Amino acid sequence: MSDIQDIPIVVVGDHDDRTVEQLMRCVQATDDARGALCADGHVGYSQPIGGVVAYTEHISPSGVGYDIGCGNTAIRLALNADDIRTDMRAIMDQVCATVSFGVGRQANAQVDHAVLEAIAQSPVGGQRQMTDLAAKQLSTVGSGNHYVDIFSDEDGLVWVGVHFGSRGFGHRTASGFLSLAEGKRFTDRATDGEMDSPPVLFHVDSQLGQDYIAAMTLAGDYARAGRQIVCDQVRRILGADVIDTVENHHNYAWKEEHNGQSMWVVRKGATPAWPGQRGFVGASMGEDAVIIEGVDGAQAASLMYSTVHGAGRAMSRTKAAGKVRSVRSCGVRDCDFWMTGGQYHAAIKEGATPHCPEHPDARLNKSMRQVSPGAIDYTKVTDELARKGIELRGGGADEAPAAYKRLDQVLGWHDTSVRVLHRLTPIGVAMAGPGVADPYKD
Repeated sequence: MSDIQDIPIVVVGDHDDRTVEQLMRCVQATDDARGALCADGHVGYSQPIGGVVAYTEHISPSGVGYDIGCGNTAIRLALNADDIRTDMRAIMDQVCATVSFGVGRQANAQVDHAVLEAIAQSPVGGQRQMTDLAAKQLSTVGSGNHYVDIFSDEDGLVWVGVHFGSRGFGHRTASGFLSLAEGKRFTDRATDGEMDSPPVLFHVDSQLGQDYIAAMTLAGDYARAGRQIVCDQVRRILGADVIDTVENHHNYAWKEEHNGQSMWVVRKGATPAWPGQRGFVGASMGEDAVIIEGVDGAQAASLMYSTVHGAGRAMSRTKAAGKVRSVRSCGVRDCDFWMTGGQYHAAIKEGATPHCPEHPDARLNKSMRQVSPGAIDYTKVTDELARKGIELRGGGADEAPAAYKRLDQVLGWHDTSVRVLHRLTPIGVAMAGPGVADPYKD
């Protein structure tokens, strides 16, 4: 790894060289930048997840990433967890019937919200053209590590916690500005950048910079609105009143003052944690989450008042769950016949009609199939969650606890800059499933 002695970065926790080098590359892109890496960090697109980079005159759409405004919202309810434990199966069924999970999904019922009118009047034309998409996906939850959970805290009170961002609206906004950075149109496809690509920067006084700031702000408002709607939908299912709310983005850029200098602070998978500021930080599927509060001090200042946004991935999705690919499967229930998409199309090209040898008249439907085993036995995972009394919906081996670091361990690296206010133990977990990497996620 390159020498970091002369580069203004602070690294907290144990990280591989590639993750640190991504942060260094972002900081070295201008003469006046500084950076930090939180303990849950790992490799991301251009800027690492858990990375914080501050620029005095620039903003980075690649740093904020594709899921603009991705973050967490948690609400505490005037409801005792013991009063709903025996009903959790029905409650989680209702949550999944009400909230739409998955890649590219539309809301089960569209919701009217002021943010949609703001999108229709966006100063960025490309966003105005996405008003219909935004309306259809408002309050949907993606895949991967995005979730809707129900918790019990140390006082036995119920919390609802959600994690997701700006969905297709934010993804297309980010893609549009990355296209504009290449001199293309907003609706053109940007060049697929390598994971270790240098950061894309806009001067904040340029038209692109001003437009991006406006578009990012609107995408963040959209993400926050979606999380608030979902929390309220679950609150209505539970029939309880809200007594506290904690909300925070962790993929965003804020104009802040550090050491007397005004800077644009780009956080990708990092929770803002100013002294007294609270944040909701989730762990992996079925593990305790926390409500934290920022604490002033030398470490906090060196990290630009930032902390972890989760436990941090320790195992790739493929290693955890095995390799999954798109195939053509026999449409007859319980039939195990399948062929690859390549085999299917090759047969058609040769004039044959692909079919299942056992059920020649059955359709061959597109589906996802595991073609190599993973390191995690997901049956054991679900059995363990059931033993703990956690009602699970969706998920997959790639989101199992063994695929992640331990939240207490990564928080331990930040013990002088944040403190835990509440520990939240899950009693219901809902995710898209089986686990699929979400193109809209951080």
